[in-house]
Amino acid sequence: MSIETFYEVMRRQGITRRSFLKFCSLTAASLGLGPTFAPRIAQAMESKPRTPVIWLHGLECTCCSESFIRSAHPLAKDVVLSMLSLDYDDTLMAAAGHQAEAVIDEIKKKYKGNYILAVEGNPPLNEDGMYCIHGGRPFVEVLKETAADAKAIISWGACASWGCVQAAKPNPTQATPVHKVITDKPIIKVPGCPPIAEVMTGVVTYMLTFDRIPELDRQGRPKMFYGQRIHDKCYRRPHFDGGQFVEEWDDEAARKGFCLYKMGCKGPTTYNACSTTRWNGGVSFPIQSGHGCIGCSEEGFWDKGGFYNRVTNINQFGIEANADKVGGTVAGIAGVAVTAHAAASALSRARGGKNDQDQGDQNKGGK
Repeated sequence: MSIETFYEVMRRQGITRRSFLKFCSLTAASLGLGPTFAPRIAQAMESKPRTPVIWLHGLECTCCSESFIRSAHPLAKDVVLSMLSLDYDDTLMAAAGHQAEAVIDEIKKKYKGNYILAVEGNPPLNEDGMYCIHGGRPFVEVLKETAADAKAIISWGACASWGCVQAAKPNPTQATPVHKVITDKPIIKVPGCPPIAEVMTGVVTYMLTFDRIPELDRQGRPKMFYGQRIHDKCYRRPHFDGGQFVEEWDDEAARKGFCLYKMGCKGPTTYNACSTTRWNGGVSFPIQSGHGCIGCSEEGFWDKGGFYNRVTNINQFGIEANADKVGGTVAGIAGVAVTAHAAASALSRARGGKNDQDQGDQNKGGK
């Protein structure tokens, strides 16, 4: 039996045509596409069968799944129940044990070469993979077998994309990112710890709509969400450019919302959509909440010093200038301005006094 289309499922759930088209418009907006793409999305939803997905879990904390189910545009329930045929996800599915494992075999046979493999977490390779067991077998074996007939692979989160804290030095389990184990399949990396919910659902929506993987950057991340630094669209950027920085937690500058760069913010070197898409339905993101970016979408962020250590040698103001010099220059300019103002006032008073004395002498001579 063929899989229902997205539109067929929505109609069966009582969704009107008008609401369906509104959903398509909102989805286009969430992907950063113009309104002209809404009809293309609608056509895809009406004509293409839902994409079969197998979602595996390796070494991870499940934060990616926690993020995914909180997506607002589109809603996770629409993605899971309508856009995708999420046939296997041991965190969300009702089945367990042998019954659950049988689903993987069925999907691999029935939709060979046409299903998407989503991987949350990574395979540890030490001790023949015995540090992560999946259904009584090393996870790395299950990963390789399931990837063999997949159309594409999505690496959810920093764990699958880069290895994350499980791969932190000295990495005793040899936790390894997915792309270093699976080398013969297209892999879309969606890093973050966790990734933004709408980024996750947006990637899935794009793949369903256009029947291809999104354009990727040189590290394999979708450019539509990882094409700009958080720093580029951060609302605190003017304070960075003006040399206005928080020097200590809860100082006056922190209360005024100044730049968190000196407190360890990695926004200038981190590519993600946090400052534009934001979290919790667009409500906020870490920097807006008063905490610097930790760079969780970048490779190796866990081994690059403490989260509150400053990024060094960031020259945003010209080849020779950096945040310290600009801050010092701004303070120096302010000091010079104050001194100059005081000197000018004193000179004006002195001149005024001399003029008054000259005028007085002239008056005396006249008398």
